[in-house]
Amino acid sequence: MKRKTLTKLVTASFLAASALTVIPTAFAAKAKQPTMSEADYETAKSLYFQRCAGCHGVLRKGATGKSLEPKNTLKKGQKRLEKIITLGTEGGMNNFDDIMSKKEISMLATYIQIDPPKPPEMSLDLMKKRHKVYVQPKDYPSKPMHGRNWENFFLVIERDVGKVAIIDGDKHEVVAHIETGYAVHVLKAAEHHNKLHAKDPGRFWYTMGRDGKLTKIDLWAMPDKMRVAEVQVAYDARDVAVSGDGKYIIGGGYWPPHFAIVDAETMEPLKVVSSRGVNVDGDYVEESRVAAIYDTPNQSSWLVAMKELGQMWQVDYSDLDNLRIDKINSAKFLHDGFYDPTGRYFQIAANASNKMVVVDTETRKLEAMIDVDKLPHPGPGANWNDPKCGPVGGTTHLGTGLVSVWGNDPKGHKDQAWKLCYTVETDGAGVFIRTHPKSDYVWADQTKHPEPEVQQSIQVFDKKTRKIVKTIRLTKKKGYAAVHMEFNNDGSEVWVSIWNRADSKKPNGEIVIFDAKTLKEKARVKGLYAPTGKFNVHNRVNHVT
Repeated sequence: MKRKTLTKLVTASFLAASALTVIPTAFAAKAKQPTMSEADYETAKSLYFQRCAGCHGVLRKGATGKSLEPKNTLKKGQKRLEKIITLGTEGGMNNFDDIMSKKEISMLATYIQIDPPKPPEMSLDLMKKRHKVYVQPKDYPSKPMHGRNWENFFLVIERDVGKVAIIDGDKHEVVAHIETGYAVHVLKAAEHHNKLHAKDPGRFWYTMGRDGKLTKIDLWAMPDKMRVAEVQVAYDARDVAVSGDGKYIIGGGYWPPHFAIVDAETMEPLKVVSSRGVNVDGDYVEESRVAAIYDTPNQSSWLVAMKELGQMWQVDYSDLDNLRIDKINSAKFLHDGFYDPTGRYFQIAANASNKMVVVDTETRKLEAMIDVDKLPHPGPGANWNDPKCGPVGGTTHLGTGLVSVWGNDPKGHKDQAWKLCYTVETDGAGVFIRTHPKSDYVWADQTKHPEPEVQQSIQVFDKKTRKIVKTIRLTKKKGYAAVHMEFNNDGSEVWVSIWNRADSKKPNGEIVIFDAKTLKEKARVKGLYAPTGKFNVHNRVNHVT
């Protein structure tokens, strides 16, 4: 596929910001480093940001993925690097031969042998200049205007076009395509289970794009009025969370390494805090990226995962002028996680350390670290009851075909708590795991496996027998993968995305809807642009995992 419009699709602000810095001396034939034309360099820089920076870092020092600094890549050489990018690895890196041309792969292999550019910082003043209000709060509707069951809406990320699709879960109809930041990573709303929750939880949703753009969506409004405000708080970002009282939004940056706090009603930026610091090994880290961010259900605080530091920061938002931050040491590299059923304990993957980290939000201390297999990645996570271990949590793994399951009930099942209960072997490495209290099954994808027949299949296992009961292949189209599962509000349906990994401005994906009991296909929602993550309003607001 030609990419003449690539920079228009991908984080123009990030690429423009990078251009403000001095381009590395690649064009001056720096010793041992290859050279590129300026046009090829810019294309490769865009490709790297899209496909590689999330795992390897903007400065390429590595995290979930290995370091791609020239001191390491030059040793491998051009041909070896091209082969790795083309075919992927069994350790969890996808193949890219189905979504990149040979020329693009060659340019990217050359690019990572050259010193990386360092983007600039982003000040609070610049954030304020990038703040836009489309609907004034005084003009918000006082009741839902469309007559639909908005609490069973699904908000679906449309990665390539920088939009979120709103889908009616009752009627399986697309209600709207809302413009957001590029490649939204996460959407959040205030949750019912928070004792401090705001009025009408689930009505307002906040998205975080890969380009650092926060967008506020009002599900009560008519489709053309659903996007009400936005602000850019970083050039590269991943997560967002709402304070329990509904007053504030926090957005975390991959670059610059910081988090910003904004007013939840107007989206005006209020405060920015650097995340740079000293990691658990005692080393100073410049690119300390903010990964998962979650509101704490029973406290006036957020949990903020500092990926490279190996620390969870519990940030108390009750006094923004005197911000209290408790820094909880654990392990590297913290990525994504989920709460136990009580909402007290947060369970998060430390990818490169092959551990699940557990933080007690009440004591603000490390509760436990559980040894699991290679590169755990639970996504939004899954909790259920096991006949032998009681309440448990589970994760897939980016580096191996396995689901790890551990006990997470220290009060009722003390002997099983924070210990590995069992594992389920799957056909391939995956990214997401999901279940529902009313379901007998746990669903896991296998998106990280390089073989199409595995990558395009979902596996389902029984909670009681711990055995895989069905493998479902969703498509056989080249370049497509089955990814991310989400139940509807009553647990009767499971929605799975068919995701085209290549960029496209045309509808190129769909959602397959399964009966949660029979595991048979019920319907498909088409006309979507690279649908990835899906967020059911009722389940997310009510903390249903």
